Amino acid sequence: MKFKYKRLKKDQKSFQDILLNPRRDRRILANVPDKEAIRNSIDRRGKKVLEDYHGDPNAFIKSKKAGIRYIMETDVKVICKSEKSNSIFKVKSLDISTTGILLELKDEKQLDIISNANSIKLEFKILSGSMPEGYEMNVKIKGNKARDSITKQEKIICGIEFIESLAQYSNRTKDRYVLAISSLLLLFISIFIILMRAESIIYFKFNKWIYLYSIIAAVFLLSRYLFGALYKPMPIDVDYTPGVTIIIPCFNEEEWIERTILSCINQDYPVDSLEVIVVDDCYNDNSVEKIKETIDKLSNEGERFDVQNRIKYFVQEKNLGKREALCRGVLNAKHDLVVFVDSDSFLDPFAIRNLVQPFKDPKMGGVSGRTDVANTYTNNLTKMQSVRYYIAFRIMKAAEAYFDAVTCLSGPLSCYRKQIIMNNMNVWINQRFLGQKATFGDDRAMTNFVLNGHRTSYQDTAVCSTIVPNRYKVFLKQQMRWKRSWLRESIIAGKFMWKKEPFMAAFFYMGLFVPIAAPVVVSYNLVYVPIVHNIFPTTFLLGLLMMALMMSFAQMFFRKSTTWIFGMVFCIFYEGVLLWQMPIAWVTFWKSTWGTRMTPSDIEAQRKKEKRKECSILRKKGENIYEK
Repeated sequence: MKFKYKRLKKDQKSFQDILLNPRRDRRILANVPDKEAIRNSIDRRGKKVLEDYHGDPNAFIKSKKAGIRYIMETDVKVICKSEKSNSIFKVKSLDISTTGILLELKDEKQLDIISNANSIKLEFKILSGSMPEGYEMNVKIKGNKARDSITKQEKIICGIEFIESLAQYSNRTKDRYVLAISSLLLLFISIFIILMRAESIIYFKFNKWIYLYSIIAAVFLLSRYLFGALYKPMPIDVDYTPGVTIIIPCFNEEEWIERTILSCINQDYPVDSLEVIVVDDCYNDNSVEKIKETIDKLSNEGERFDVQNRIKYFVQEKNLGKREALCRGVLNAKHDLVVFVDSDSFLDPFAIRNLVQPFKDPKMGGVSGRTDVANTYTNNLTKMQSVRYYIAFRIMKAAEAYFDAVTCLSGPLSCYRKQIIMNNMNVWINQRFLGQKATFGDDRAMTNFVLNGHRTSYQDTAVCSTIVPNRYKVFLKQQMRWKRSWLRESIIAGKFMWKKEPFMAAFFYMGLFVPIAAPVVVSYNLVYVPIVHNIFPTTFLLGLLMMALMMSFAQMFFRKSTTWIFGMVFCIFYEGVLLWQMPIAWVTFWKSTWGTRMTPSDIEAQRKKEKRKECSILRKKGENIYEK
């Protein structure tokens, strides 16, 4: 049987991902500070550069993000009022930002009406996925004509500037009500869970182990949300810009690697303090050609950005794994802080500036940024993951950061002190567990090395977005891989976490116990009790519902996104499917396949699967498989 990699590649891309589509700036490195000051202090949008915002750097960031234009084609109802007459007509939008919208008019008559109007009101719907999460809504907003033009294709274009920004409009018409409703519901759910656990204490003597689990699970859950809510990110100190090397390990990512590289080099960070290293782990697609093409494109931006000295790439002679690729990047890094970025993840232009802030603490060893889902609106599976990612970072990691003990500095975006990695490099590369080589879980493994002697934190304002699986088959393989690495590294961390702050240590061991014991508890309540005692598990199901609602309403409270409902969907999916991966993970820890990308292990596994399938067909036909 001849195995074809191209067919696998085609199968993996059978679903087209839906991503945010910002209109590209004509300058590739639009966010990079110009050290030669060739640009003046005012850019083409009239916004001052960061140095003019010493009092409030967040104001600069907000002003930059406000100008991002996202391509959105939808119907817009234009209502114009003038002294002579009122006119209403519909046109198409071309793009939108938080401060204005670009319209394509049908004729010059519509342009004259807009130009002569005393009042302009627009009515339209912001489509899901066309702007960052939280902006999807119906809009009725006033504006003023900002500009107009006729394109070479003789299209009449008209720009409308909103009287108030969409953020202000949303806060006035939607957000305050969403915050009020979600906060009240979260309070109600918290009180309800506390009362349910009070019942567990009363009936504790009748089934000590089950009620003990219920109490521990409730304490763990409520504490995570409490400390997550209390968390605050480190503010930006514009004068603190330590040297940073971004390392991108790449394996068969020709589709996304250009976007990843551009997002890493196009950072609002001093040119002399940032470099990017790409390490390709023996590709079998066109990744290296894409890397070279991207670097050549960046080199044309001009010498003042020093691109040729700030970005380089290496190609491994053979596939050695992600850890080897990362270590090669670390060995060639010239700065004291190294940032690991996955090859299918894209950094916000201010990610690095925010990510380094906790390192002002000399005891800080590693920091994780926040990872959002880039392809949220592809299908229901990606929407579920979007909610799960946000809660996992904004609540769970934030709660751990409250105690300076984040247990996983996630692969899409994390920063370390270079010397810590150098000190643990050999052990990390050659890590074995129960005699088997550890081929994944590199982020958790390195976090354990850091956490054992240093502080770890989370910076919510350092944001990246990543591509998540859009097919259930791939998603389940990813989750199994994560559970295997979680089990392995949690056992290792358990050996030293007791030395940490008492509250954090207690919460860590609770967090280890709850998911491991969950399959037994769920089986007992949903299978054993109904069959043996003929009792419907109302209380248990109610507890699961409260857990699902808490996740959904936390998403609503913090993000104000319409995806909040998928928090409930995810919890149901978790209890019905993902939960049962835990016992399987215990007995399959030795597997080395990734599932989300075609590593040599995955290719070999696919070969064997194809071979078994072919043999099965031959058996059904009664042919001699040994002759084949």
